Amino acid sequence: MQDLPAFALTAPDITPWRVGNTGVEGVWRFDSGAPGRHVMISALVHGNELCGAWALKGLLEAGVRPRRGQLTLALCNLAAFDRFDAADHDASRFVDEDLNRQWSLERLAQPATIERRRAAALEPFVREADWLLDLHSMHEPGPPLTLSGLQPANIELAVQMKAAEHIVVDAGHKDGVRMRDYGRFGSADGVAAGARSLLVECGFHGDLRSRDVAQDQCLRFLLASGIVDEADAQNMLPTWRLPDVAKPWILEVTGGVVARAGGVEFVRPLKGLEVIPAAGTVIGMNGGEPILTPYDDCVLVMPSLRQARAGVTVVRFAHRRRIVAQDPPAITGIR
Repeated sequence: MQDLPAFALTAPDITPWRVGNTGVEGVWRFDSGAPGRHVMISALVHGNELCGAWALKGLLEAGVRPRRGQLTLALCNLAAFDRFDAADHDASRFVDEDLNRQWSLERLAQPATIERRRAAALEPFVREADWLLDLHSMHEPGPPLTLSGLQPANIELAVQMKAAEHIVVDAGHKDGVRMRDYGRFGSADGVAAGARSLLVECGFHGDLRSRDVAQDQCLRFLLASGIVDEADAQNMLPTWRLPDVAKPWILEVTGGVVARAGGVEFVRPLKGLEVIPAAGTVIGMNGGEPILTPYDDCVLVMPSLRQARAGVTVVRFAHRRRIVAQDPPAITGIR
């Protein structure tokens, strides 16, 4: 594993916002009383991913309210966040198990862990939302990523938001379902009926810029949803917008490496979005067998061993292509 930069982003004081206004700790809902989308923004799905908590704190402090529709803001894994220590931040990712792998009916029906019980408490809000933005950060330094899932409508939304530069088209993880893929968010029929969901990896956990990206993504998502107006954003969040991305990369994930019981390691420190020129290049060992790149010009998506244990994805492989401004809205060629 490569050495990490200093953890510069401090934990926000969310004490005034923990109670929520819904009867569920950390969850706020604001209803305009006018027709419109129900938009949900979630943060702290992992307790050491602070950037989203800063963004939600900023929205609450600014008094952002929907002009139409509803807005739900959820500070999710508070039990893990309460354990946060910048000197050992990986230890506060979760308490019992990863909250972002519990979003299936089978796991939600078996509340055997802190994270499953919390997921069950959050589930009604996720189920009722029309649009979902889930804010995260990364184990290793790297540029922001938008994870769109496989549905073209989500990819189109990510492109139209003009951030981030890299849009990851993937089916999720083998070790469990993510919040952004739950229910109709992971269903072609649900997306056809108007559901949208994006997960944004805003940068390294401890990078101050990850907070800036989280704020920018909230602003863009709220404007794209139509529940707030540009004038509201200018008045309440005047410094949140970052420069637009003109030509995003589409990264089509074709597979990944799940750690085996025998242990996993890389042959050298790997960087996120590194392009490996030749198919068959050995990049590591997994349970005693070599990890080989499956094709030429293979992009490595979020390689990290910091949470490596049997069943955890440690790297994903992707093809990449550019989207330019004059391309038609419909995204084609996604496998």
